[in-house]
Amino acid sequence: MSNLKRVQLILVICLISIGIDQGTKWYASEYLPKFEMTSYWGDLLRIGYIENTGAFLGMGSGMSDTAKFWIFVCAVGLILAALLVYILRTSTHTVFGLSSLILIFSGGISNFYDRALNNGAVIDFLNIGIGSVRTGIFNVADMAIMLGVFMLLFAKDRKAEPKV
Repeated sequence: MSNLKRVQLILVICLISIGIDQGTKWYASEYLPKFEMTSYWGDLLRIGYIENTGAFLGMGSGMSDTAKFWIFVCAVGLILAALLVYILRTSTHTVFGLSSLILIFSGGISNFYDRALNNGAVIDFLNIGIGSVRTGIFNVADMAIMLGVFMLLFAKDRKAEPKV
């Protein structure tokens, strides 16, 4: 895949993923009940505005503000930058494998952006499950990351093309 096509794929997936995530987070912050979940479809789906100051499933939310800054801003920022460099430089990925990495990157960037604008918190608003078996509260960026990870499990690299 040419560098131009790679950059186009990155931009398209990122714009769609980040746009949907940020749009749904805006909607959640404007129109959903704050810190209260509303149940739908026999309690299969719960929706409500929550601010997550931790990481995945709220892990780390009890850490000090300094620790959160170094982990959730500095370390995550470096990881996302390294992932972008990897996506741009590695030529052995198929379009499917590249798309999986871009989904992970776009979800990470959208949550990173959210954390920067929302005083260190990420807006979450979705919860699914049956009875007491439930997911944590999550957002569209989390879905993009999980979809990317799932796709990555099935992605195969092609042989490196010889440099001419």
